[in-house]
Amino acid sequence: MKRKIIGIVGGVGPMAGLDLNRKIIEETRVKRDQDHFSVLLHSFPSEIADRTEYLSGRIKTNPAFALCRVLAGLALCGATVAGIPCNTAHSPAIFEPLLKQIRKKRMKIRLLNMIEETGRFIHQEHPKLKRAGLLCTLGTYASGVYPKWFSKFDLAVILPPVQIRKAIHAAIYDNTYGIKAKPSPVTVRARQVFIRAVAELKKCGADGIILGCTEIPLALTEKKLFGLPLIDPTRILARSLIREIR
Repeated sequence: MKRKIIGIVGGVGPMAGLDLNRKIIEETRVKRDQDHFSVLLHSFPSEIADRTEYLSGRIKTNPAFALCRVLAGLALCGATVAGIPCNTAHSPAIFEPLLKQIRKKRMKIRLLNMIEETGRFIHQEHPKLKRAGLLCTLGTYASGVYPKWFSKFDLAVILPPVQIRKAIHAAIYDNTYGIKAKPSPVTVRARQVFIRAVAELKKCGADGIILGCTEIPLALTEKKLFGLPLIDPTRILARSLIREIR
């Protein structure tokens, strides 16, 4: 019988890839080691350009091509379904060229769309949630990827004020306190930024919060904050990969 292997495109960022692997394990209902799914995590952070830097025009190399090379390696090793634990990588300017390359190379691997899976999850599991507050990078905000996919599920996306968006981005990227530089443990300063942002989004009318950068769930591990459900796309992607590989 052919082995069933899940592929993880890691390195975007490195800790997010590990977090997805951990959540695949947590979401798999088994009684022994041997019942777990085989998972390949390929992490090549130095080879994949920063997604926000590309979207902002500060670099010219589209990360889609490096992401495609990682996917090709996963497919070569036997993975048949894969996910990218990076919200910004799902921006149309990156994700659509990536899908085009997968088709062009006739790669025998299915790439799930984490943003679409998140919208579907909310629609099915939180039907009363209609206004989703979004915490993410400036690149993801600018790309409009969440409004694009959430409109399919009749979900409105609520954005925080511009200054809060900049503070969230800094709490992800700052090299002294941001999660990418200090992922374990997350700094108190970064966590407080996210908590304040959730409070602000509640004031803006959000009835749920999307942790729309795969590093943010490392800081906000609660299921709820200020009475609002915290939606973790990484965990949703883990469940979706399990669903597809069964």
